Amino acid sequence: MSGYIEGAERGQVTLFPDRLEDWIDEDNPVRVIDLFVEEIDLGEIGFLRALPARTGRPGYHPSVLLKLFIYGYLNRVPSSRALEREAVRNVEVMWLTGRLAPDHKTIADFRRDNGPAIRRTCAQFVELCRRIGVLKGDCVAIDGSKFKAVNNRDKNFTKGKVASRTAHLVASIQRYLDEMVRIDRQEEGEVRAEKIANLAQRCERIRQEIECLVDMGEALRQSPDSQISLTDPDCRSMATSAKGSGFVGYNAQSAVDTETHLIVTHDVINAGHDREQLSTMAKAAKAALVRDEMSAVADKGYFSGREILVCHEDGTTTTLPRPETSGNRKKGKYVKADFAYDADADIYQCPAGETLTYRYTTEEGGLVVQRYWTTACLNCPVKARCTTGKERRITPLSSLQAATAGQWMGARTSGRRDARPPDPRPGPNGPPPLDRRAPVRHDQGLDGSDAFPDANAHERPNRDGIPCPRL
Repeated sequence: MSGYIEGAERGQVTLFPDRLEDWIDEDNPVRVIDLFVEEIDLGEIGFLRALPARTGRPGYHPSVLLKLFIYGYLNRVPSSRALEREAVRNVEVMWLTGRLAPDHKTIADFRRDNGPAIRRTCAQFVELCRRIGVLKGDCVAIDGSKFKAVNNRDKNFTKGKVASRTAHLVASIQRYLDEMVRIDRQEEGEVRAEKIANLAQRCERIRQEIECLVDMGEALRQSPDSQISLTDPDCRSMATSAKGSGFVGYNAQSAVDTETHLIVTHDVINAGHDREQLSTMAKAAKAALVRDEMSAVADKGYFSGREILVCHEDGTTTTLPRPETSGNRKKGKYVKADFAYDADADIYQCPAGETLTYRYTTEEGGLVVQRYWTTACLNCPVKARCTTGKERRITPLSSLQAATAGQWMGARTSGRRDARPPDPRPGPNGPPPLDRRAPVRHDQGLDGSDAFPDANAHERPNRDGIPCPRL
């Protein structure tokens, strides 16, 4: 071993510190966990067994299990069995629990029986951060993450799945029948009878599956959202960005402070899209931060005129990109973003240089919409790239907001990439800068090791890391 760093002899007697206190640094996050839990009134929050029972075998104090749960949450150890192992080999956990080692069943039951109390504990932590000034809450980022449920895709049924599976089974029966006819013509003796009996048995099983699918189709008609999951009734089938990569699970919504990356509020829904969650999460974040006005950023999956208007009326300034729902750009045609809006003249300028003027206002589906067009389209040399009708009509996406708040008129320009009312005030009272990084997904820090983000988290050069929700 000459020339290498040599390790200690395993049989050598070593003098370790006698106290667990000597193993834990003063700035170790477990000291924060211990102090935070000790200052909580567990009985008032709603934890079970906050007071010991007069009879029976003594149990673990809820504070011990809560400390262990929070430690596992911050260090990516969600499994109750893994926490059981950590309690007997991790010095930090030994210090935190006083060298108690609860079994995995006790840890799992604590998490199951005290779900609402744990949520209130998270709310108290957010309130604590707000009071000491760590969590300012000037701007929050809202995003959703899909989490897979313990429900196989074969145990989830929709009308489309039932129809496709039924068609596949009917085709399988037809193949078996054709094979039976071929065997009957070409083969003889006991082999023929055995093969035909085997195929007949398969056909019978498939017919039973088809009958089950028919019954499932009847049940789907009575289901509110035309979807049924057998293993986990609450989960739903959700599509992802990748083609053919949908799964059955839940949609976890979270609002994160853009400066400290602390999760302000969260919710779990079974809707596969985020379009109707912007105002709900914004209001929940405002309530948690106790603010009258707030800024919120989100991705284009949250773009909805009604949701943006509700946020605006509630005092929340929203910033989010407008999605392109048309496929004309891929076809080489003009889209609405190619038409520039002039707020002073209240006109649109088309790519060919023509002016689209205001024509009338109407109401469609509860939305107040306005129409703009020009009569010069018939003789336009690029009409084939623009429209197949007599003229190209423009309907501003934000006309609902413009009819309610005059300052939204400037946001109608198709060239703008946000749906935020323009704020003319410069400086700290103006709109927040657009941070193109992802504060929601990378809220654990640079390398995922720091349990509590520092005050300068927004100044880090890189936020890439494994997604992990935080308190």
